Amino acid sequence: MRLRFSTAAIALLLASAPAFAAPSAKARQEIAGLMQALGASHCEFNRNGSWYDATQARAHLQRKCDYLLKKDLVDSAEQFIDRAASRSSFSGKAYRVRCPGRPEQDAAGWFRDQLQRLRGSAKPAP
Repeated sequence: MRLRFSTAAIALLLASAPAFAAPSAKARQEIAGLMQALGASHCEFNRNGSWYDATQARAHLQRKCDYLLKKDLVDSAEQFIDRAASRSSFSGKAYRVRCPGRPEQDAAGWFRDQLQRLRGSAKPAP
């Protein structure tokens, strides 16, 4: 009886868990494009109260992205932005971006602008 209950409980949990698919080739290309945009941006990236250059920021976000991909928690560029590039997993604080000649802004907005640009929007890159 106990074994049937345990098996049924596990099956119910698995059925109710959100299903994630591996990102499509297009999503992987967009995420890579966002990483390239960050690396080439000459912007600074604020994480937990400290500013980092674009190279350091890119390396940090790549580690976060790799972890999320390994756990099947990212299947689109938007999910990458929301789950990796917007806020610290440690403190919950929003990441910030400051680029030469432009006002400081939340990283989520910066990445969304870059994604629009990658997808052919007319928005210029900072």
